[in-house]
Amino acid sequence: MEENKTTPPELELDNLRAIKVLGKGATGTVFLVHDKSRDLPFALKVVEKSSSHHADRRAIHEISVLRRLSAAVPHPFLPYLIGSFENPEFICWAIPYCPGGDLNVLRYRQNDHVFSPAVIRFYLAEIICALEYLHERGIVYRDLKPENILVQQSGHVTLTDFDLSRDLIPRKTGNRCFSSDYEEVNPVKQTPQKRKFPRFVLPKRGNHPFHNKKGSKKTKNARVSPLSRRNHIEFPTNERSNSFVGTEEYVSPEVIRGDGHEFSVDWWALGVLCYEMLYGKTPFKGKNRKETFSKILLAEPEYIGKPSAVTDMIGKLLEKDPTRRLGYLHGTCEIKEHEFFDGLRWDLLTEVLRPPFVPSTDETDGRIDIREYFQRLKLPPSPLWSPSREECRHNVSLTEF
Repeated sequence: MEENKTTPPELELDNLRAIKVLGKGATGTVFLVHDKSRDLPFALKVVEKSSSHHADRRAIHEISVLRRLSAAVPHPFLPYLIGSFENPEFICWAIPYCPGGDLNVLRYRQNDHVFSPAVIRFYLAEIICALEYLHERGIVYRDLKPENILVQQSGHVTLTDFDLSRDLIPRKTGNRCFSSDYEEVNPVKQTPQKRKFPRFVLPKRGNHPFHNKKGSKKTKNARVSPLSRRNHIEFPTNERSNSFVGTEEYVSPEVIRGDGHEFSVDWWALGVLCYEMLYGKTPFKGKNRKETFSKILLAEPEYIGKPSAVTDMIGKLLEKDPTRRLGYLHGTCEIKEHEFFDGLRWDLLTEVLRPPFVPSTDETDGRIDIREYFQRLKLPPSPLWSPSREECRHNVSLTEF
């Protein structure tokens, strides 16, 4: 792999112009930012050091993961580190800005709040390629959900938010597949031959699911605390992890049982994601956390209509025994070879210049002082200042990096 010889520069907080708040996550606030020395917008995640020790630790871990992902020429479906900054007040890091929002927002813009199987196939293919790249480097993602899948300016997706990821020793799966040569693709400036979204993926323009202009809706982000259930000590590298992490409706059975888990947790989450994209809801949601976890452990997903390739794949990904789950024996290759992806040209994904949805660039002009923003949050509301909608929003990860 070709190494990137340049180290991401240290950001100068005083040189940054924060345009608007993009979202608030479990560990920090994300701003749309311009640097005086740059001509491109980027997303800046800011973690206030006084917030919590766990937030600091997870922020440092996420920056470390992004540095590793930036050590080579960037992968087209993963972010890279533009720069970072730390002082006694804040930990900050910058990655490319994705103006298309996330897949959850995108799904709620559809008439029935669902995607067609063809569109699901396109997005899942790119997500699978990103997970494959991470797994090959010993990184289990552990937080796959629609809110963490962002739409780039090109219309292709990117995974984000790596604070719950974990380094594990890759298990030998006998993977028969070879990754596409993504090292030659630059996600910022691509000049491939023009290729429209394939007919087997994209519906006719008149029925295009993204032509609907209805408003989006955000769902509550019920993230599970990233603490060990059995007080296990997490070592830098291991074959399995025992920490209890994830988002409630996406947590795998082995995580709930405390059996220890490995890369198969990402394939379970892929099955939940696919189900939600197809039906507009997750398969095991209960009235409360206890009922949700009980359904994950005991219930089977319910399907509507006739069995199909996509429901067959969902069922195999939602196998409660991780050793029988699709992807366990032969890794990503097992999933790529499923009939749901028959006819898909994996090597041409990055050349698609007309994905299902291509966002328009919307950079609202404005200016926010980052230090002043966090100072405001510590003050009670007064007639001289009232919090904005973004500042009032809780449990939201619109663009949670």
